[in-house]
Amino acid sequence: MALAGLVLATDPPIRAAATVILWRETSLGAQVLMGMRGAAAAFMPSKYVFPGGAVDPGDGANPLPMNALCVRRLGILANDAAPSPGALAGAALRELHEETGLVLPATDAPALRFVFRAITPPGRTRRFDARFFLADSGYLAGSPDDFSAAGDELSHLHWIGLAEARALDLPFITEVVLAEVTASLRGAPDQGVPFFDNSGTTPTFRRIV
Repeated sequence: MALAGLVLATDPPIRAAATVILWRETSLGAQVLMGMRGAAAAFMPSKYVFPGGAVDPGDGANPLPMNALCVRRLGILANDAAPSPGALAGAALRELHEETGLVLPATDAPALRFVFRAITPPGRTRRFDARFFLADSGYLAGSPDDFSAAGDELSHLHWIGLAEARALDLPFITEVVLAEVTASLRGAPDQGVPFFDNSGTTPTFRRIV
């Protein structure tokens, strides 16, 4: 059995992934979109998460425009095998559509703001190098409340206030991401992108500036 902080040969490979934190402003304050993973899921079962998943080979087929600062930060501490910024954006938009039915047009890819990165610790059934993108629901093509085309990977899709979301059954890293997003949406200065790096034997925290 793999122990936290100890990388074994039996650990699964680390796959690149992209996650979308979709948010909107309401009369009661900012809300984010979350859904619950199935109880039988191999990774984070029954946990509330943001839409997202692994990068597929075709996600970089059509390069997407992105904010220059995000492109630069996505390239920092990235190895030669890392997906391009456009592929990460493509994966984010694809996963958002597959899991929620919502569409963020590719022409609005610059609306994606790179805000967090985390590599899953050793000893898990799946391991990901996940980049989290924040996006305003105002860029969606269609109603932000229409989940009629959603897949079955996430259930209980709903918009929830930032404070209320923290009471859900969340993975640890999602709690940390939510705290960072809350601070950002409340006007905290940009100090760089937090990066929880568990790729080696010693967990490391960095800020990508």
